[in-house]
Amino acid sequence: MKKKWFNTAGPCKADIHYMLPASDRLPELVDLIAQENYFVIHAPRQTGKTTAMMTLAQSLTASGRYNAVMVSAEVGSAFPDEPEKAEQAILSAWRDAADFWLTDELKPPIHNPNQPPQRIGNFLKVWSEISPRPLVLFIDEIDSLQNQTLITVLRQLRDGFPRRPQGFPQSVALVGMRDVRDYKYASGGGERLNTSSPFNIKVRSFTLSNFSHAEVRNLYQQHTETTGQIFTPESIDLAFHLTQGQPWLVNAIAKEITEYIAKDPNIPITPELVNQAKEILIQRQDTHLDSLAERLREERVRAIIQPILAGQELPDVPQDDVRYVLDLGLCSNENGLAIANPIYQEVLPRVLAYVTSASMGYIQPIWLTEQGEFVPECLLESFLEFWRQHGEPLFKSTPYPEIAPHLVLMAFLHRVVNGKGTLEREYAIGSGRMDLCLRYGKVTLGMELKVWRDKKPDPLNEGLKQLDKYLSGLNLDTGWLVIFDRREGLPPLSDRTTTQSAISPAGRNITVIRG
Repeated sequence: MKKKWFNTAGPCKADIHYMLPASDRLPELVDLIAQENYFVIHAPRQTGKTTAMMTLAQSLTASGRYNAVMVSAEVGSAFPDEPEKAEQAILSAWRDAADFWLTDELKPPIHNPNQPPQRIGNFLKVWSEISPRPLVLFIDEIDSLQNQTLITVLRQLRDGFPRRPQGFPQSVALVGMRDVRDYKYASGGGERLNTSSPFNIKVRSFTLSNFSHAEVRNLYQQHTETTGQIFTPESIDLAFHLTQGQPWLVNAIAKEITEYIAKDPNIPITPELVNQAKEILIQRQDTHLDSLAERLREERVRAIIQPILAGQELPDVPQDDVRYVLDLGLCSNENGLAIANPIYQEVLPRVLAYVTSASMGYIQPIWLTEQGEFVPECLLESFLEFWRQHGEPLFKSTPYPEIAPHLVLMAFLHRVVNGKGTLEREYAIGSGRMDLCLRYGKVTLGMELKVWRDKKPDPLNEGLKQLDKYLSGLNLDTGWLVIFDRREGLPPLSDRTTTQSAISPAGRNITVIRG
């Protein structure tokens, strides 16, 4: 059997990549195309949109019923306010795509260079008229276009729509990250179209969902059938939990294991290997994770992510902004708004604490014995010294001021684990807390972070109850409760940082840190 790989870069190729059938992911599309409909496919980056649509186009053409091809509008993005230049670049790319994917009788006519430059509407009209089969067009990266160029392209598609299928494509799919109403249109003071009117001929908007548990299992089973290397049921369960079926993450974890961690197919893939791959991905922050992280500095993203990380209620934000973080794939909204999966849940705070971590000088690791054993009491001593001396100045290095103390503490703890331990986080919108679990060697340390704000009561009692529940899940009898006092008019952090011992309602010994 021919060797195949898990793919994390660009569209999948069936002859060399493990992949799921495109028709299984959006089975409704074939009927929509038969009904001569125009529609929108939108989903976050690297969820398999291009692969699915490209495969569907090839399948439609191979059926003998349609002349179907996947093209891209991305080359036109360099000309947001010069539609004529954008259209020439786009049409050149479309001709190249058709020349590669289609047989001679299905290709568009060659344009005479002595004739005036062709417009997209005219190009599609002429191609549809000479094509021996109805033309079906999947336009990828449509939302990379902006301003006048975007409006011009959408209006030409709308103008030709009544002449389908004899004089215009029978079906057109706009494929991108956003729905049509959220395409960027910067002129006139707005940032988005906020309307579907330039493309109000669409019958439906679809989103490409993440893989289900069964689809993750089927994808991994392809590797087992090819190589004999087994994914244990527990490893598949864990991979699905960590990724929530996000296609790039599903493939990236499997790729890291099968090509680097456990290349020998005789080694079964266990939850331990999945966790190892997860940590490598989080620390390495490949392009996929890096591009998501870049979005965190956008104000409309910050307005939603910051309260989630802080455990606060979501403020009154525009519905479009919520839809934006969903379309980016940063969040899900199945059971209330939350970070999309546990891997993103780890990556986002790390990214936000990166500059703070880089701003910190050398910290003597007094929490380690000469034998390298971890001592929590020494960690507490080191943290208090660090917090009193550096905490307040480092608050200014964080991009999310509402959770500046959280980010500084996490930056310190990242320095503590330093690739030899792990730091896990739990947080949720409206929970009023963030929980941290530090694992280093044989030691597990559970912490709860709370904020004392103006006109609110001391969160000590509530924090002790919540920490009890968290420590119970970790099977621990001790932990830290860290209370960040953010009320106005307080003395400097160096003067107000204190520790005390407390007994939780369940009888656990808790170290309470106030600062």
